[in-house]
Amino acid sequence: MKEYVSDLYDKIKGESSGLGNLLAKVPGLGGYMERGRRREADQILRDTISGHLEASRLTLSSVHQELGRDIIKAMDFAEPLGRADNMLMGLIGKIKDAPQGYAGFFDAVKVKEDDLARLYAFDESMLNHVDEVDASIEALQTAVRDDGDINSTIRRLTTVLQTANQDFANRNEVLMGIN
Repeated sequence: MKEYVSDLYDKIKGESSGLGNLLAKVPGLGGYMERGRRREADQILRDTISGHLEASRLTLSSVHQELGRDIIKAMDFAEPLGRADNMLMGLIGKIKDAPQGYAGFFDAVKVKEDDLARLYAFDESMLNHVDEVDASIEALQTAVRDDGDINSTIRRLTTVLQTANQDFANRNEVLMGIN
């Protein structure tokens, strides 16, 4: 996942048109255009992360269905799986609806240049969380299929989702100037 988006900003920056390059030479306008590219990269990154997490949620749903074939297991694990699913759904919604990582000229929330590096670090951590969510769901899938320790794998998934949600909340604090 990280390889896919690691060069995202550089790719967008490299796709500047001839007119864009000319306008970038106008004093003050170059920085504005640079911010626009950063906003575009941030939006694409968040769309990519949320899309991947939505696919993970579908996998979690299929695990839940597979678990439902055994009525006793289905009843035992319905609540913790439902909580995990709600946490994943909430994280996806937060990522989709979050303010962009760089505020435009007229936006109410302004993000300082020095905060951008911190935002990029948060975004990188979110990519790591995507991989951890996938690994946790895969482990759960294996536990259900092989009659393994389902309780532990659900707890692991829940912990990963709690951490991802907290990290995303920290990102928003930087955007809002709280942190």
